[in-house]
Amino acid sequence: MKKIIVTTTINKVSSALQKFSQMPGWQLIVVGDLKTPHKEFEELDCIYLGPEAQKEKYPKLSKLLGWNCIQRRNIGFIEAYKLGAEVIATVDDDNIPNKEWGKNLLLGKETEVNFYSTDLICFDPVGATNHKNLWHRGFPLQLLSKRSSAYINPEKKVFCPDVQADFWNGAPDIDAVCRLEHDVCCNFEEKYFPMATNAFSPFNSQNTFISRKALKNYFMFAHIGRMDDIWGSYYLEAAGHKVVYNQPSVCQERNPHNISDDLANEVIGYENNLRLLNALSKSPERIEQFLPKKSWEAFKEYQKLF
Repeated sequence: MKKIIVTTTINKVSSALQKFSQMPGWQLIVVGDLKTPHKEFEELDCIYLGPEAQKEKYPKLSKLLGWNCIQRRNIGFIEAYKLGAEVIATVDDDNIPNKEWGKNLLLGKETEVNFYSTDLICFDPVGATNHKNLWHRGFPLQLLSKRSSAYINPEKKVFCPDVQADFWNGAPDIDAVCRLEHDVCCNFEEKYFPMATNAFSPFNSQNTFISRKALKNYFMFAHIGRMDDIWGSYYLEAAGHKVVYNQPSVCQERNPHNISDDLANEVIGYENNLRLLNALSKSPERIEQFLPKKSWEAFKEYQKLF
């Protein structure tokens, strides 16, 4: 089974990417940007796609995505698919894999999970752990006061996922509002995993495994700030793909962030996440009304390339 890791970065080769490049049984694709130190990555044991290669192979998508953005990673997904990957891992360059990373793959397997049934349209996987005061980036703020009712008495259920979102110790993926309130370093307890739900639930692009059959419906939407991967997760779920959350397999040593900038880039989610989910519950294509025209055009071009 071919397994490929995809990432983007504008930084020097990190310790995390050094480890991913040497991961047994996996191949690493690094999608460069204008600011990426190209020479360093050309010398790394990876497939490096520099800006010129991206423009040559995918001119229309490249132009629609724009530069200096993490959404260039979509090009890496297409490359991984064309290389025959059955499992595609999307990772960030500040997530250091532990010795169990990539070994406990649940994709396409009948797996017993802690299954949470809820009447809410969205489930928060972070709040279902030992860090109940936190919430996942992209979870609708309007539901925070109601979410605890979703965590009562999960049942054991056999579940077959298309996507596996592994958690992350260290700096968790919480939104800017949550981070302003809580300066946190997490250690998630393994007993809560694996977990799944009947509702929409957010997952990110920093430590997630995607099956080949689901990849065409997973897109990091450009031009919508820090909701790029979150709205991608919601669209994929609306398209019928199942997600399981598994125990941490990385420790995030978070790259420098300006929380005020993060907050500004998440406002589109604070204002629209709940509305988006209500629309997606009727049809996945309704996401178009929430996107800039260029973002929707990029998604349609992305799907054509599979």
